[in-house]
Amino acid sequence: MYTIAVIEDNVLTGDMITEVLIEEGFQVIRAYSGTEALYLLKHQKPDLILLDLILPGLDGEEVLEHIKDIPVIILSSKAEVENKINLLNEGACDYITKPFNAKELIARIFVQLRKEKSSGNHTDESILSVGDLTLDPLSLNLIVQSQNVKLTKTECVILKLLMSHSRYTISRDLLLDSISYETPDCTEKSLKQHIYNLRKKLSSINSSIQIETVRGVGFKLSENKRK
Repeated sequence: MYTIAVIEDNVLTGDMITEVLIEEGFQVIRAYSGTEALYLLKHQKPDLILLDLILPGLDGEEVLEHIKDIPVIILSSKAEVENKINLLNEGACDYITKPFNAKELIARIFVQLRKEKSSGNHTDESILSVGDLTLDPLSLNLIVQSQNVKLTKTECVILKLLMSHSRYTISRDLLLDSISYETPDCTEKSLKQHIYNLRKKLSSINSSIQIETVRGVGFKLSENKRK
């Protein structure tokens, strides 16, 4: 699970961003001032930082100077082009002007996380277990009680995301974004086919875990309790 640090002094804005991130399956840590942000980052290393510029204590520009090896997206009401250029030159990876669209924010976050993954700075290939399912992302093997079924790379990406965030509904947009890293030409139609194929494979090994469609939103894992 990716962790996003939200450094924002406005409680309502921070709460809104946090809610959006959690709905997309992220873990969120927060700081409300520049000083608190540096203390937080000293003890935890998130995968990405959302940084406001106008903060009590140290401002966003000063905080940015202390951040190394973590992608930073600036969130600010300052819309001047020169200000954006300066911050991008000083180490920010992106700049979003407030007010912003939540879907655009999520899309930009995933762009940066993909860059980090492709550069080798973020690897998470640990074995996952949910219910009676065990997934080994490295070997693309799915196991239920010694029964083994081979997954395609795209199927593995989908199931890994669903299992990593098994308590949440994963949106179609998030799934498509994740799949696009492995299958650049993936469409919503091909996503449906991948989900169909995964459901057949889960059924073939008599798993109690099912992929449930949440109408208008996306997909989630559910467990069919056997008697």
